[in-house]
Amino acid sequence: MLDQFQLYINRYNLIAEGEKIILALSGGIDSMVLADLLQKTQVQFVAAHCNFHLRDVESDGDDWFVRKFAEKRGIQCFVKHFETEKYAANHGISIEMAARELRYTWFEQLRQQLGYDKIAVAHHADDQGETFFINLLRGAGLRGLKGMLPQNGVLIRPLLWASREQIRRYAAENHIVWREDHTNAESVFLRNKIRNQLLPVFDELQPDARQGLYKSLEHLASENELYRELLKEKIDRIIVEKDGLQSIDKQYFVNNFQLLFEWLRQYNFNTDQCRFIHEAMVSGIGNRYCSPTHQLVIGRDDLQLSEIKEDTDEEIQIEIGEEKVFSPIHLSFSKLERTNNFLIDKSPEVAQLDFDKIRFPLTLRHWQHGDRFHPLGMKGSKLLSDFFVDQKFTEWQKRNVWLLVSADGDILWVVGWRLDDRFKVTSETKSIFRCEMKR
Repeated sequence: MLDQFQLYINRYNLIAEGEKIILALSGGIDSMVLADLLQKTQVQFVAAHCNFHLRDVESDGDDWFVRKFAEKRGIQCFVKHFETEKYAANHGISIEMAARELRYTWFEQLRQQLGYDKIAVAHHADDQGETFFINLLRGAGLRGLKGMLPQNGVLIRPLLWASREQIRRYAAENHIVWREDHTNAESVFLRNKIRNQLLPVFDELQPDARQGLYKSLEHLASENELYRELLKEKIDRIIVEKDGLQSIDKQYFVNNFQLLFEWLRQYNFNTDQCRFIHEAMVSGIGNRYCSPTHQLVIGRDDLQLSEIKEDTDEEIQIEIGEEKVFSPIHLSFSKLERTNNFLIDKSPEVAQLDFDKIRFPLTLRHWQHGDRFHPLGMKGSKLLSDFFVDQKFTEWQKRNVWLLVSADGDILWVVGWRLDDRFKVTSETKSIFRCEMKR
């Protein structure tokens, strides 16, 4: 088993020469065997034990057992006590999820504190099979069914190749003692039910049933990796990005919910939200959906995704001769004296205004409901919201457009789009206020 252990580490490059490891040592047979194998392969590691205080005296017994084992083997050992039930109640999550969050958060904190490279956990092949059935019952797709990976970031699983039977045999042959968690025999949690009730029936189907399952999981992992690469290529081809906005034409999603889901899941949208979006694509123009980090708006022809940023009503005062950077633009402001050879710059990224008609100080702000201005070339005023409709502004553009406003509250320029006709340069203009936008 020692040779297989080393071969697996080399195959997936789990532990490079000189790397230092934190071992999650529970005191159970799996982590005790992993500790023995790491020592015999001369890997530099320390042990980290979590006392979740969920099994009364048994939890404290595990704590004591791990400390004594580490002391006997000359392994530096760190122990952390958690109020797991309190944490679960405060966060509205299950005990299992609370313990998971607490231990992995602490492992990572300890890794950074010590300057170590990786965290080793003792998941094995039977854990992999149990995880497959758990995810199957939850309706998981390819990503969930492929199971755990040998390495996920700094987390490594050097025993993922070994069955529970192989681990027990190694422990017996090498006189390794461990602590038995009596809850493993109780079919209360879903994982235990699969372990104690489903897999024994699975084994009865044919002698090598589990080996077939493990091979299938390896195939699923390889196919998932290929799928992810092809998916990224597909999204990169169809996505349009500009000024912090991502957009994809609706046509790509009409009969392809999975593509929509794969695009949005990376921005923290859940399955139900993606289904709502998919169903609303035709009739829900203007609908807005939010994940914790991003917002998606259904446009006329596309879906528009942007990062959620804190709204601000702050009005930013500007001065002549200065430059300011606003997301996603860079503006400069200057005063020019009109000359005989002056030509009006018609670029939408430049505003030239009659300096003497403007009341200072000027401010920059986002639009507000009820805003009106006199679009260049028009005699009367127009609601800015109507101007947005005429110009086919997206919801994202409405929220992110900047307005240059005078001290009287007059909108001088919808930045990058249209000047106010009242402040345009005429034949009588003597001084010019110039504002230039640089993307």
